[in-house]
Amino acid sequence: MPRTSRPVTARPGLVLATVSVCQLMVTLDASIVNIALPAMGHALGFADSALPWVVNAYALAFGGLLLLGGRIADLAGHRRAVLWGLVLFGLASVLGGFARTPAELIAARAGQGVAAAVLAPIGLTLIMVTFADGAARARALGIWSMVTAGGSALGVLLGGVLTDLLDWRWVFFVNAPIVLVGLALALRSVPAVRPPLTGRPDVLGAVLGTGAMTVLVYGLMATDRHPWGSARTLATLGAAVLLGLAFLLWEARFARAPIVRLGVLRARTAWMSSLLVTLLGAAMLAGFYFCSLFLQNVLDYGPLAAGAAFLPFCAGTAAGSMVAGRLTARFGGRATLTGALLLAALGMLWFGGLGPHSGYLTGFAGPSIVTSVGVGVCMVANTAMGTSGVDPREAGLVSGLLNAGRQCGGSIGLAVLSTVAVAATRRSATEGNADAARAALAAGYDRAFVATAAVLGVATLLALLLVPRRRSTGRAATASLADGDRDGAVPKVASPQ
Repeated sequence: MPRTSRPVTARPGLVLATVSVCQLMVTLDASIVNIALPAMGHALGFADSALPWVVNAYALAFGGLLLLGGRIADLAGHRRAVLWGLVLFGLASVLGGFARTPAELIAARAGQGVAAAVLAPIGLTLIMVTFADGAARARALGIWSMVTAGGSALGVLLGGVLTDLLDWRWVFFVNAPIVLVGLALALRSVPAVRPPLTGRPDVLGAVLGTGAMTVLVYGLMATDRHPWGSARTLATLGAAVLLGLAFLLWEARFARAPIVRLGVLRARTAWMSSLLVTLLGAAMLAGFYFCSLFLQNVLDYGPLAAGAAFLPFCAGTAAGSMVAGRLTARFGGRATLTGALLLAALGMLWFGGLGPHSGYLTGFAGPSIVTSVGVGVCMVANTAMGTSGVDPREAGLVSGLLNAGRQCGGSIGLAVLSTVAVAATRRSATEGNADAARAALAAGYDRAFVATAAVLGVATLLALLLVPRRRSTGRAATASLADGDRDGAVPKVASPQ
């Protein structure tokens, strides 16, 4: 008789290793390209206005399809979702590494974002259905959280190392061995159990929502070439508004299984938290982008040195995340959020004073630490607030909304602030030597940093005026959210079968 393959049974240790590998790759690729951007732009002939799409293509696809990705995982089965997501991520990465034109590279980044939208929610789902509630799950969430934080830090450093020692294409090729390891682990650890189908994926809702965001970002980024009052700009922004209204109407009235149940936003804490994380995402994605360019284009750092320069930022974010729970428990959500956002705004304003002759310790490391601590505290405290005012059964949906808001807000912020930087650089440009060119670039980046600080200032004011006064609902909830609110927060947790 022919041998039949034995069914795979869940092995908690291997499951945790599988989701950790997936989460590492997702968070790694959110930051690894930043240091390689100047090299990519030079090699493929990117226009300054088009270069942000290398970041935005990933963030838009990831954020726009995140909720749909969680739904697909529940309908298709966890094993299939992991395998499909890994294969797609690997293929998109290889295509990105071999890209010969800006369009090919941007398409590859979008493919990575689609795959990330499947892999990110399934990771936390597998932890919830594999580990029993209690100490075992807490340990698993702690490890998963550390991998998430470590992936962002490793991405910045690894991007510099690969670009400097090999070539920018290796920031894509490095995913190939990670994918192979993930596939091997998934085949051995994730059971081929398919949950019962409860409906169809809300594909139209995902297309409308992602389409609205993409058209909006495109219209905003094109304002450096087409004035705000031009027919093309108005038509593009109008189309984005229409797509957005169609998305809301579809989700509210016609979708049988909507990816976003709009009623959850009736809770004040839910919509307020979503608004704050959108503003924070807009500020921070743009901040990372402009810091990377400033280090290399103005201060003449090599990719390796630029990657290492971000380590204080990564450390500050981790430190802020660790103390956020205690601060919220002692001072309450409003005071903690207001203080953290103000700290981040002041740090970004400090960045706005950088110049061609700025030193590293006082010119870059100082504002990096101030900004990152504020960001770390805010992300955890804001998620605790967002989920505290809704039914516990919908906490996963709110977490998914927060992650989607952070990604999409980042895309909008980067689009707007890129046009601000380009316009300021053009106004400051004069005929002269390389020093004059660097001074013009610095002027553009500084203007973008100040505008980013203004965005954080608006968020600070909103938190002061609108966030409820009451204290955190509990240290355990805050700690749990501190673990869960990363790029892999899960929109929906399926029950084990």
